Amino acid sequence: MSDADADPEFVFELRTCRWAEREWPPGADDDADSDRSDSTPAIVARQLGTKRRRWDTIVVEVDPEGFRRRANFGRERLDSDLLDVIPHAPAEWEYYREALPDPGYPWRYVREAIHRADDRGILETRKRNNRIEIRRKWAYPDWVERIVAVENKPDLDASAARDLAAQLEYDVALSLADEVWVATRSTGDRVEPALLESVPVEAGILTLDSEARSGADPRASVEWFPRSLDVDAPGTLIRERGEETEYGSSAAQFEYADPEWKAHKRLEIAERAYEKGWRAYAETMRPDCRHFRLRREGRTLLPFCPAKDCHQTSSECSGSCPEFSPEPPQWRTRGWPIEGGPGKGIRRLLEERRERNRPE
Repeated sequence: MSDADADPEFVFELRTCRWAEREWPPGADDDADSDRSDSTPAIVARQLGTKRRRWDTIVVEVDPEGFRRRANFGRERLDSDLLDVIPHAPAEWEYYREALPDPGYPWRYVREAIHRADDRGILETRKRNNRIEIRRKWAYPDWVERIVAVENKPDLDASAARDLAAQLEYDVALSLADEVWVATRSTGDRVEPALLESVPVEAGILTLDSEARSGADPRASVEWFPRSLDVDAPGTLIRERGEETEYGSSAAQFEYADPEWKAHKRLEIAERAYEKGWRAYAETMRPDCRHFRLRREGRTLLPFCPAKDCHQTSSECSGSCPEFSPEPPQWRTRGWPIEGGPGKGIRRLLEERRERNRPE
């Protein structure tokens, strides 16, 4: 087994994110009928989704002008409650209950969101006749064009494909994302094994090679293009699948997801992707350990632990790790070029790289 094959799925996921950030959309050079340009602007994040479904990689294709105007609202995301306020804020002063649509929950939570928005400086408020009036500072832009979900399975054997098929069927039925892809490791076979597995035909298949091991970023090939899903139509939310038992079939449970819910949820996901990106993995690791390193593969920086001689996962890199060794206090007081110690320097480096994908 090669070093690339031995890496955990987490590292493959980071390679997929770096490839998507650099090369999106997939197959644009090969698809002569594609109506998308070779340089579709997009932001990439990982481990995002809904309460019932989390995707490995999220690609948010953006409108460049709307994306620049989104920067007015700061680097933090607008959560669900703020999205019930900010996009609907009026251009002129107006009583908030008359300006905003009925949220479907108590208005006191809307008032809390209004005060939070005022504290962040993204909404103007005043009190007239003991009533809270609001006025927008900027119009919230329509900055999200498409959302693409990618599942990462470096070793897509028959067992993994069976487990993945149910998740992809859920994605296709709900149609919350515009496209669904599966990213897997290239085998070099004439016919990639992923094409022979039980993956829904609506899902695209992307294979990534291991060129990163020779000092270059990975390359990807499209083995199967996905079908575009209708995100503006009602979706089917599968709650429980029917099962075959010796006594017969049990009933499946599902409900419809209306387009308004889907639109709001898509915007929530995009906002979280805008804030988080995919380089936030250091927030769940211990870069303050003296063994923590960032190893360069091409232009990608991947976490590496020389004590274990491997690319570690967040579950391995924790305070309970037997190899964990905190940085000595004197490391944090040496000043330039790593003020605060190597761990702080690693966090700053990853944050700076994340910021390059958000306009100022």
